[in-house]
Amino acid sequence: MGLISTKDSDGDNEIAYNFHFPTSKKALIIFTRNPELGKVKTRLANTIGNEAALKIYNHLLLHTATTIAQVKADRFVFYSKSIHNNDIWDSTLFRKKLQYGEDLGMKMENAFNELFLLGYKEVIIVGSDLLDLQPKHIEKAFHKLENYDVVIGPAKDGGYYLLGMKTLHSQIFNNKKWGTDTVFQNTINDLQSESVFLLEVLNDIDVYEDIKDIEELKALIKK
Repeated sequence: MGLISTKDSDGDNEIAYNFHFPTSKKALIIFTRNPELGKVKTRLANTIGNEAALKIYNHLLLHTATTIAQVKADRFVFYSKSIHNNDIWDSTLFRKKLQYGEDLGMKMENAFNELFLLGYKEVIIVGSDLLDLQPKHIEKAFHKLENYDVVIGPAKDGGYYLLGMKTLHSQIFNNKKWGTDTVFQNTINDLQSESVFLLEVLNDIDVYEDIKDIEELKALIKK
């Protein structure tokens, strides 16, 4: 039995407690930043402006929510700052939590550890800024976890868009320069004694070069 602490930013920010029983051996984590003007996709905003960057981020969030909802697993959204009850993350489909930790690595480690402690046997985290992400990528990752210790989805920028484990490998969350092109390779270096399956490489959206050939996203800039 686990205890979920949620903070509702639409109300008075009081803490509410809900008991949670896992309904699957599989858990899926989505890390998301609260969509605020000037606070998301800042590298992209340097080229297209804060308002256009926020439009694109909200578009990517909606795509992620729609994609994740099709995957059979217990789904958890970890917010960066505060939890919203009335947003695109339908509370009947997604359990809501807060990220905590000094950097991205610590936040991810804490999220994985929390779900393993709840009793999940396979835990996967995905990013929220991939227009290329499809249910088949996540479903394949869960399938491969049956025979591999770790599954990773490499991103074109040298990071990764998906990470899955059956037990916590704390070393991969330490001593990383998050947001740089060294993350994926350094993570692989930390897993030399583990069996690792690599998914196909996908493009996550961080800078203008990532969207310049995607008409669906470029159209949002003109609105």
